[in-house]
Amino acid sequence: MADEEPVDPKKELEDSVCKPKCVKPLLEYQACVKRIKDDESGHKHCTGQYFDYWSCIDKCVAPRLFPKLK
Repeated sequence: MADEEPVDPKKELEDSVCKPKCVKPLLEYQACVKRIKDDESGHKHCTGQYFDYWSCIDKCVAPRLFPKLK
């Protein structure tokens, strides 16, 4: 057992529990990416939507993750 790599429970929680709950921010990010894909100026970006998506996932994961780490 001591030679096994520790498993990060965060990735499993993200994939199985939280990503399905954060579909709306993901769709908003994907819509933004689609809108600006032809922008050649480089001024348009989807950073806000990207961070909204990951913020949703982080807020979902945190209460489930920290009790497992204690």
